[in-house]
Amino acid sequence: GELKLADFGWSVHSPTSRRNTLCGTLDYLPPEMVENKPHDEMVDVWTLGILMYEFLVGTPPFEAEGTTETYQRITSVDLQFPSYVTALARDLLVKILKKDPRDRLALDKIVQHPWITRHCTSSRSDPTIEEAP
Repeated sequence: GELKLADFGWSVHSPTSRRNTLCGTLDYLPPEMVENKPHDEMVDVWTLGILMYEFLVGTPPFEAEGTTETYQRITSVDLQFPSYVTALARDLLVKILKKDPRDRLALDKIVQHPWITRHCTSSRSDPTIEEAP
């Protein structure tokens, strides 16, 4: 089977514009939203990294006692890994969870990363990113 994740609660299809609305679950907010900066589809790459970390570790990567502390950990990308997270998984997460959205690994590169190709299979011979119609 294939795992497909989607959350369309706040989705906007606007490829040529950047958004300014702050919305989402605190632990999943990317630095640009926490800092009230315009944001684009790269917030989804950030969230994918948060989900991957949470699937591997069991908790969000920037979880803290309070809102202010969580915001500080997000904006400084205070990323810490338990010893059991493999080097390849760490490599992918570090490339996804970059403060500057322009530095984040693009989706087409994520599916080519060695951790993905080693642990994920596709029913298609050429794994690609599907865009919603």
